[in-house]
Amino acid sequence: MAAKTSSRGSSVQLSVIIVNYNVREFLHHALVSLKKAMRGIRAEVLVVDNASDDGSVQMLQKDFPWVRLIINKSNEGFARANNRALRRARGKYLLLINPDTVVQEDTLKVMLRFFEENPDVGLAGCKILNPDGTFQLACRRSFPTPWVAFTRLTGLSKLFPKTRLLGRYNLTYLSPDETYEIDAVSGSFMMTRRKVYNEVGGLDERFFMYGEDLDWCYRIQKAGWKIYYVHSTQIIHYKGESTRRSSIDEIKMFYEAMQLFVRKHLTRSVLLASLLKLAIAFSSRLAMIRAHLRPVLIGIVDIVLVDLALMVAEFIWLGEIFHFPSYAYPIVYVVPAVIVVASLYVTGVYTHRRMSVSRTIAAVVVAYVIIAAIVFFFRSYAFSRAVLAISGMLSVMLLPGWRLIAKVWRRDLSTGRKSLLGRRTLIVGADRAARELLRRLRQRVADGYEVVGFIDSSRRTVGQKIDGLAVLGSLDNIGKVIQEHRVSDVIFSTQKVSYADILGVIGRTRELAVNFHLVPTKLEVMIGKASVDSLDELPLVQITYNIEKPLNRIAKRMFDLGLGGLLLISIYPFVYFTKSSRTGSTASVLCQLPDVVAGRMSLVGPPPGSTTVHLNGQPQQPLFIGKPGLTGLIQLQRDRQLTAEEIEQYNLYYAKNQSLALDVEILLKTLIQRERRTNAESYS
Repeated sequence: MAAKTSSRGSSVQLSVIIVNYNVREFLHHALVSLKKAMRGIRAEVLVVDNASDDGSVQMLQKDFPWVRLIINKSNEGFARANNRALRRARGKYLLLINPDTVVQEDTLKVMLRFFEENPDVGLAGCKILNPDGTFQLACRRSFPTPWVAFTRLTGLSKLFPKTRLLGRYNLTYLSPDETYEIDAVSGSFMMTRRKVYNEVGGLDERFFMYGEDLDWCYRIQKAGWKIYYVHSTQIIHYKGESTRRSSIDEIKMFYEAMQLFVRKHLTRSVLLASLLKLAIAFSSRLAMIRAHLRPVLIGIVDIVLVDLALMVAEFIWLGEIFHFPSYAYPIVYVVPAVIVVASLYVTGVYTHRRMSVSRTIAAVVVAYVIIAAIVFFFRSYAFSRAVLAISGMLSVMLLPGWRLIAKVWRRDLSTGRKSLLGRRTLIVGADRAARELLRRLRQRVADGYEVVGFIDSSRRTVGQKIDGLAVLGSLDNIGKVIQEHRVSDVIFSTQKVSYADILGVIGRTRELAVNFHLVPTKLEVMIGKASVDSLDELPLVQITYNIEKPLNRIAKRMFDLGLGGLLLISIYPFVYFTKSSRTGSTASVLCQLPDVVAGRMSLVGPPPGSTTVHLNGQPQQPLFIGKPGLTGLIQLQRDRQLTAEEIEQYNLYYAKNQSLALDVEILLKTLIQRERRTNAESYS
């Protein structure tokens, strides 16, 4: 263990207290960073687990036996859980820190030195960064006096953050790179003296979550101590991870905590109490509206597209729009759209299977069958069967089409699969752990990381190759590398890279809109801004594969016929007579379009000769994974030599997750890759 402890309370310089609720991976990373920061300090760590069910306790007992663990049978909230640990803590100084934080190696030393040099300071916090490197405003605050609360609730503090009069809530008119006295700090990092705790007491347990930090700072300040913001060290805070994994209504709880604070300390302010009650009611309604707004907006888009399909069909067949009698149009533009939306709702497209392309196709087809039947019985609206048929075909293309495009460019909401596009990635580190990380990322096709190279801690290895990829730069010029290679994701292998260097890089490159991820030393998970991804090996077990589902096979065949036939008519004649003999060239690939239309091949699929895999190494259990494809996941890896294990992983992933969205992603990725290769050849 990095920090020495003793049974005598006076020998413990610092007690670090963490309250955990279902954030096992973040807690693991926080403890790893704390262990480094505690070197040379006589410290102890107390973790209070609030009845987590994610394996946090087992992880602590296995990997961090030196932690003093307190296990609660229920979620007692932040204040009561911290008080349990405060009563058992033995340190001269006490630090309350959230489990979803990462500290620099110097953080604890800097804060202890600050307290020793400033005996009038009762509580202090440090600079806190968001995972993207931006400054977390909540780490320095003013008390919610009537005026401060008014500027916050009305939004004036956000509109005019740099003015002293209106920017007092988060002190946005002050520089984050200076140290000064403030009213309150964030509960994610609060350090105080034992003397202050003995004098003022612990957190007020009436605050379940939110507000207890504000209340503690208020009481400490009223007791004559100063509260300070210290800029000379910093941490990362993955804000709100515990509440995100619970059923707690954050907005309601936040405003109720503010109401409790007002009743306790600002009882004379009737106006402020009324404003807060109004804010709770307004925020709750707003959250409810937001939850229902997305399906409504999707429905509106579908209605507009159905009506657009009717107008285009009318123009195609009759040569003009609004050709029908004027009395008919309210019915013509309302009833078909309502029937289509109702059909989509019944099939779950607006509820549990949002944005499903295959269900949308089926629902639209069923809807137009119903519309055709209705028109048959209502002869006064049977103006043109051709217009109805054309609008039906257009709707079958438009409604699934816009969903397909949406799913290509962002995460699939139903499965959580990340897009294969736009995740050009740098690995920071060039040691054995970084190479192992590269191997695991290559095997995890679903994550969609395209690793472009490594960043080393120094310039000595720049230009060298590691497993086929170059060391592109050092920590000093990583910003330039990110811009030159259009990097969207940076992954830090923390085994050799210090947390101080990590936070420094994040702080310097926060304007580049990059996603940062941290991988703890055991390479079990990858912690990012919006998710925690497992890096464990995946067993090859037989499950249901999309490629075998009848609806997927029909949709895939229709897609091959539609797009393949269009390319065969428009492009094939031009490339046939100019085709290149070079295998894999664009012309030679397009010359196989007749095989696609004939059904012998597919636009997307495994390479020829690789259309089956053997599950769990059992040759007697071959799995069909689709027809050979002009392109596919394996064909996209042509720039590197794949192992047999990697080929099997790619094939299994495609068979399991095949969809029109994935096929379109692969086709777009192929076009982008070939465009980049063409540009590179033209410059060479």
